[in-house]
Amino acid sequence: MFERLYLGVDIGGTAVKLGLLTEEGSLVDTASYPVNFDGYETPILQTVLQRSREFLSSHTDVVLRAIGVSATGAINSREGIVAGTAGHIKNWLGSRIKEEMSAEFQAPTFVLNDANAAALGEVWLGAAKDRQNVVVVTIGTGVGGGVITDGHILLGRDGFAGHLGHFPIQCEGEACTCGNTGCLEHYASMTALVRMVTEGKEKGKLSFPPEDINGRTIFEEAGRGNEGVLCVIDKWTSYLASGLVGFVHVFNPEMLLLGGGVSAQQELFIRPVREKVLKKAMPNFTRGLVIDACRLGNEAGLVGAVYYTRQNGQ
Repeated sequence: MFERLYLGVDIGGTAVKLGLLTEEGSLVDTASYPVNFDGYETPILQTVLQRSREFLSSHTDVVLRAIGVSATGAINSREGIVAGTAGHIKNWLGSRIKEEMSAEFQAPTFVLNDANAAALGEVWLGAAKDRQNVVVVTIGTGVGGGVITDGHILLGRDGFAGHLGHFPIQCEGEACTCGNTGCLEHYASMTALVRMVTEGKEKGKLSFPPEDINGRTIFEEAGRGNEGVLCVIDKWTSYLASGLVGFVHVFNPEMLLLGGGVSAQQELFIRPVREKVLKKAMPNFTRGLVIDACRLGNEAGLVGAVYYTRQNGQ
């Protein structure tokens, strides 16, 4: 007897994660494979197709209901094509994910940006389960996110909606990698926090142990009571809160979720950000607003991509 399952595919810049999921979202099996093993000389999509074949070959009793793909970069969800690349990943731009996956595996395929997929995952089975209007903001190397309105992901005309990191918070601010100035990502990403602490150390404004400055070591120092680092984190969370207040006013969510590794820092990150947003946003918008951490972690993209296929009738 054949089992009808969904294939979830989460394509990042360093690895692809594959998973077989039931209709209820339970993971039956997962696997992860590198995609940058030769500096992207082998196109990522070629690797994904090959690894998906290998993964499915050990599940000969499975018939695919549909394939949901979460992918890094600017994704044209209407056509399932990579229209822009995060970090200019070689041989990724223009990849026709939907066309090639559906042809290879003879299953309906739906593709969306990884941050949008993660947001859908949180609404289906995560911290925002059963919520209808949610903004999810992910903090990492950059700032990404997804907006759920009336239970559906906001995609915009071509599927590019949700690039929340490029919401300007300083009209005459510093240059962002996108070419604009003053973007939230430039001020509120983990990259920004590392830069701020590094600059503070170099200018003698704060002390820091002779080790790598990264998110982990920064919060370890903050946990030890390093006043200089705590001041930088306070400024950094204020930048983030400014952007989040804007999202609250634009989208009027019932829940605002923060993702990324830093979201595990309840006292040093979630709590101060929550307090700043609730203090700055207009009262009508904060009534009943819940601000918390994402729950699904690395599974969010897989889960959300599959949920997207279900919302499309599969």
